[in-house]
Amino acid sequence: MIERYTLPEMGRVWSDAHKYELWCQVETLVVEAHAEAGTIPAEVVEPVRKAPPPTPEAVHEIEAVTQHDVIAFLSAWADNTEPREAARFVHFGMTSSDLLDTALALQLVEATDLLLAKADTLVGTLRDHADEHRATLRVGRTHGIHGEPDVWGHRVADFAFAMARSRDRLRRAREAVGVMAISGAVGTYSNIDPEIERHVARRLGLECAEVSTQVVLRDGISEWASSLAIMATVCEAIALEVRHGQRTEVRELWEPFGKGQKGSSAMPHKKNPIISERLAGMARIVRAQIVPVMEGIPLWHERDISHSSTERIALPDASIALDYMLSLTDRLMSGLVVDGDRMLANLESTGGLIYTSTVLLELVEGGMSRDDEAYPLIQKAAMATWETGVPFRETLRTHAAEAGLALDEARLDEVCRPERFVERLDSMFVRLASLT
Repeated sequence: MIERYTLPEMGRVWSDAHKYELWCQVETLVVEAHAEAGTIPAEVVEPVRKAPPPTPEAVHEIEAVTQHDVIAFLSAWADNTEPREAARFVHFGMTSSDLLDTALALQLVEATDLLLAKADTLVGTLRDHADEHRATLRVGRTHGIHGEPDVWGHRVADFAFAMARSRDRLRRAREAVGVMAISGAVGTYSNIDPEIERHVARRLGLECAEVSTQVVLRDGISEWASSLAIMATVCEAIALEVRHGQRTEVRELWEPFGKGQKGSSAMPHKKNPIISERLAGMARIVRAQIVPVMEGIPLWHERDISHSSTERIALPDASIALDYMLSLTDRLMSGLVVDGDRMLANLESTGGLIYTSTVLLELVEGGMSRDDEAYPLIQKAAMATWETGVPFRETLRTHAAEAGLALDEARLDEVCRPERFVERLDSMFVRLASLT
């Protein structure tokens, strides 16, 4: 991921320097376990433990010759070991994937913990914003067309629950990726005792794979990538709502616009929804990683490396992009300007057409047949309102009179109150308040 969208903590998780720190940690734990088991001399443990991780530059210089990243790492780390002879027992009985998959599990867990913390924060922000606007009337839209009265808090509550579900889904995926294996070539433990694997897993807080064939099968990592993509798409759904609300014709919502900020190089009046549009673009990056990661599940026999080149790009990019998106979405919702007056004006802008559904039910309850009398009458009046701009109640009254039908105006006054449409949302807001 480019630096523009990489935040420091998540960037460090995927840095080469941190990766080599984790590789040293895994290899050291294996050496310690071997020494405790009497497989290797105990005196080699301390020199290995004290050897500093090699620099990325040192590893890359050797890898340019060996064309093998693990061998290059081991050689560069051996150069840092005093005495160097102690390094001969590093990687004892292991194969490259033992190191790579175990350290990758640590990186994935670290990345996930950062994402979960930000998702928690965003859930709280959405919850509080929704509660603040539980009485802010607006028109609900279907197909982009005015539907019925609603409140802005209801719309945001939907996002809050979706983000909470996404967070919980990612928690489950954390378990799926917190899996390691140190089982040797083709995964048969031919040169390493399974107790070594169990020792390392305990120390790292990971689970041993139930079975590994030199690599841990990528279904767990695919689940993780899918969880990230869903969470990113929830962020995009929030952004899309804001983008629509900021359109000039709508003007109900405004992204935070800082002092000195400029919207256009050519048009000084512009306040563009750049945060929301950026979120829409970043979501595509996260979703795009699902297929290449999932295609790492089928490999040739016990192992090949067709998955590794993909994962070096896909896993960091997905988590770095989502990390950025969560921060950006929280900034968007924390600073969002909600124009309640404009929402109310838009609600009233169609001359009462948003009440056709409740008027339909009222006429049916009053004795009219639904399909033969009430619906045709209301539709004819509504079409007249669309075409002429005359308020719906007037066109309804006119067409009812022409049909010889009497309307209960007092009852229509009651059912056409916008507040009436949202009276039963209280239980939803009670559930919302319980989100943590």
